[in-house]
Amino acid sequence: MSSNVTQHSPSGDPITGWWTEAVIYQIYPRSFADSDGDGIGDLPGITGRLDHLVELGVDAVWLSPFYPSPQADAGYDVADYRDVDPLFGRLPDADKLIAEAHSRGLRVIVDLVPNHTSSAHPWFTAALAAAPGSPERARYVFRDGRGPDGEQPPNDWQSVFGGPAWTRVVEPDGRPGQWYLHLFDTGQPDLNWDNPEVRTEFLDILRFWLDRGVDGFRVDVAHGLVKQADLADWQEPQEILSGREEDRPPPPMWDQDGVHEIYREWRRVLDSYPGERVLVAEAWVEPAERLARYVRPDEMHQAFNFEYLLASWTAPAQYAVITRSLEATDAVGAPTTWVLSNHDVVRHASRLGLPVGTPRPNGIGVGDPQPDAALGLRRARAATLLMLALPGSAYLYQGEELGLPEHTTMPDEARQDPTWERSGHTQRGRDGCRVPIPWEADAPSYGFGPTDASWLPQPAVWAEYALDRQRDVPGSTYEMYRTALRLRREHGLGRGTLRWRESGDEVLIFDNGGLTVLTNFGAAPVPLPAGAEVLHASAPLTDDGGVPTDVTVWFRA
Repeated sequence: MSSNVTQHSPSGDPITGWWTEAVIYQIYPRSFADSDGDGIGDLPGITGRLDHLVELGVDAVWLSPFYPSPQADAGYDVADYRDVDPLFGRLPDADKLIAEAHSRGLRVIVDLVPNHTSSAHPWFTAALAAAPGSPERARYVFRDGRGPDGEQPPNDWQSVFGGPAWTRVVEPDGRPGQWYLHLFDTGQPDLNWDNPEVRTEFLDILRFWLDRGVDGFRVDVAHGLVKQADLADWQEPQEILSGREEDRPPPPMWDQDGVHEIYREWRRVLDSYPGERVLVAEAWVEPAERLARYVRPDEMHQAFNFEYLLASWTAPAQYAVITRSLEATDAVGAPTTWVLSNHDVVRHASRLGLPVGTPRPNGIGVGDPQPDAALGLRRARAATLLMLALPGSAYLYQGEELGLPEHTTMPDEARQDPTWERSGHTQRGRDGCRVPIPWEADAPSYGFGPTDASWLPQPAVWAEYALDRQRDVPGSTYEMYRTALRLRREHGLGRGTLRWRESGDEVLIFDNGGLTVLTNFGAAPVPLPAGAEVLHASAPLTDDGGVPTDVTVWFRA
């Protein structure tokens, strides 16, 4: 394995901009810090913990939704895009959070959910009260049903959360009526992005938050806004990650070419504001060349690299996805992003504790095969050091700096993810990665809030992962992250050039920023070059200086 990959714009100039090398920390507001003791995290709680992010060494925060919502899908069902849900505080709390973050040199990215609204949104309430063919219904995807009495859904699409993607409404006169599309929960009706009114509304929403000082938007389901015009049946299993594989047709609900003009218009709005505001796509799109279309020079600034997150823990798989990712984004003059965990997937400290090649589980619960916790954390630390040494921008998910595993033994009756119910209790869903994080080992709710209340149960093992048990402890996962982020900045790794070294199928070696990075995937320790100066490692080396299996080391030869 050998090649060089340098990121440049199409003009040949190096890519610039704060986002090109930033480390961005995702905060899931419900589970970060609870200021009032109700068991649900909130914006004042986040503000009170901003110094942790400064100490950690990140550049920006991304906030998952905090808007008014019935919480059918933990806030991704938005009822009002211009306010804060009372669960999380008030609009002045958002203003204070933005200001306090900026005063510490942290940028703030907020979530935007444009594929669908909540069923409690005034627009959808008006649509239900209006007649078929009305302007109110034209904001959403309403269709007549199939069959003599319209009793069958308009097509065979399935919800990502399980079950049909269509729900029939009762018309104002009491008769069974049209069907509306919801690719997710029934409480998340899909918007009709062919409607100019929808497009105008979201341009105004962008300006509302830009005027309040946010530095950008992470765009939820960015690949889903536009549907194939004929709403053709889709016989394949419905998955949010449905790439354009050669042996199957493109899915009619994902990655339609029409989404790109929407983001070009959004980009023009952001470019009219000072301060390098950014758009980040959550686009579950494969292959990398299709994903790169979202980050062309006049569209989004970044797109999450889910292909990297899903890559198998082997040297060939990691080499292939890293190379492909860098080459694809380089072709359109955009930075590559790297991510290992987020609020929608099993935490990588647990995911990597499953046998290599195990399909990515949609949650892990009681009775499921359990990860090897020690192996998972060892590999997670190695994967993190590998990721943070790559050129581009990296995303961290809250708590991963503590080495938090998935809560894999959560009682099923405590689960709140709609996936659990809608899948007929076959998919446990995402609750296990959303458990409130531990700050203090001996405090109520492990320091999450002033009481023992916690909207999801915290496992007893949380105490050993608490921040106060790891701060200033050599070798702790937290200190490993702090050191890695400091060295990443000092050596300019985010804006560097990756140069692969010949390494075989059990070891990955590359140079970047004057450092050499080695990850050992094989069973036997790997010796370092004579005289190598080790700057950082994910675990101790052998007594004779070799790199053990599932360990990443940064060194200078």
